[in-house]
Amino acid sequence: MSTSTSENIHDGCVGEQTPLLRKDVKLSKPTPLPKMQLFGLMLLLLAEPIMSLSVLPYISQLVSELPITHGDQKRVGYYAGIIISLYFVGESFTVLQWSRLSDRIGRRPVLLGGIVGLMLATTLFGLSRTFWALSISRFLAGALNGNIGVTKSMVAELTDESNMAQGFSLLPMAWALGATVGPSVGGIFARPHDRWPNAFSNQFWLDYPYFLPCAVTTAYAMVPLAIASIFLKETLHRDSQTPESGEEVSEIIIDVRSNNCSARPPPLRSLLTRPVLLTVSNYAAIAFLEISVHTLVPVVYATPVEHGGLGLGPARTGICMGAYGIMNGLLQVTFFARIVKRLGVRGSLVAFVSCLIPTFLLFPIAGLHARRVGMDHALFFYIFLQLFSMVGVDMTYGCIFMYVSSAAPNKGTLGATNGLAQTVASVQRSVGPAISASLFAFSLENNIMGGYGVFYALTALTFSAIWLATRLPRDSWKLQDEGRFGDRAS
Repeated sequence: MSTSTSENIHDGCVGEQTPLLRKDVKLSKPTPLPKMQLFGLMLLLLAEPIMSLSVLPYISQLVSELPITHGDQKRVGYYAGIIISLYFVGESFTVLQWSRLSDRIGRRPVLLGGIVGLMLATTLFGLSRTFWALSISRFLAGALNGNIGVTKSMVAELTDESNMAQGFSLLPMAWALGATVGPSVGGIFARPHDRWPNAFSNQFWLDYPYFLPCAVTTAYAMVPLAIASIFLKETLHRDSQTPESGEEVSEIIIDVRSNNCSARPPPLRSLLTRPVLLTVSNYAAIAFLEISVHTLVPVVYATPVEHGGLGLGPARTGICMGAYGIMNGLLQVTFFARIVKRLGVRGSLVAFVSCLIPTFLLFPIAGLHARRVGMDHALFFYIFLQLFSMVGVDMTYGCIFMYVSSAAPNKGTLGATNGLAQTVASVQRSVGPAISASLFAFSLENNIMGGYGVFYALTALTFSAIWLATRLPRDSWKLQDEGRFGDRAS
């Protein structure tokens, strides 16, 4: 540890060069997680996928009803991919700034404001009747909400190396639960006048057939917003007050809550270290492939068999996505920390990324079966295998989040590091849906490899992501004498 860093610690002042974890304290046993704080944080995180993913089951049908497709079902994938990706385009423009703002004013106000922005944009989406209005509202949903990067910073401040795997496993679990509720709500409540004509006979429901799922998810978001507003405590404190909390986060985390130090936002060039760049590169590769999966699944499932899909329709697609979310949440919370403990973070990451291979290959397997045999028990078995593989894919994020937080050069750059990583991931998620959906439509129109060329191409890219994951350290970026995380561990 450098002399300046040591002086800062002994003087009771934490600055930008203060390391995240103290080197002179050894970990004996896992530190108890601050349950109430994490509960409030997960409630806020839960609202985001519920609102943002509720459009997936009906997005193909919505686009097919727009005049922009001119009745050509094969072009639906192009425009559905664009609308889905615009959420991440908006997020990529603002998430770094939201994260840097949280380094200055605190995590809590940014998180609460992000949910409010997402609620407004979701309501606007339900009232949109043209392609451009849908696109603008989807863009605003991402731009007004930078919570995912700030959430990771907050979890990093609430955990240490002894319980980090447990803490970060809650993020995919909360997202999985939201991915269960959101698509289920979207599939069930889309076009309510068709399912419940007596209750929704008003002309409004004929003019805005997809407003109800947006209204339901927005109404739900008010509940965690109110709870978090009351119970969620700030984790970044630069004043002399200590928050009232009966649970101590950890003695080995340097407590900035009782110090009266002010710090300017760190320059972005301070983030351009090898650990940050290598970790962000892995995050980008995984984000592109994962969002491609989540874009193609609802599109392929809902597309008619004669047009290259499985012909499940919006309702069955929503049920499948809901079942996947339940399975994802249960397996994440039950097995993620155990797998990481046994295989290490890198070994787990490589195994989880490898799950993309069966995930992509099951698309043509299920599609060919649907064309030749139709909808039977074997088809749903293939769907189950694919959704089960997707659970492994989603577990990659728990590993990546640990690498991102441990790659931060110091305490003052934690929010900025998470913001940078989320920005790059959002860019990949911006282009991923448009590229994958467009390649799916292109493969069908030109009968490339039987119409399944896109899935073989994405399988090939998966091998590059696996190689990139092997370049990371076994567990995390370790603390060096200079008060930063440096060379790779063996």
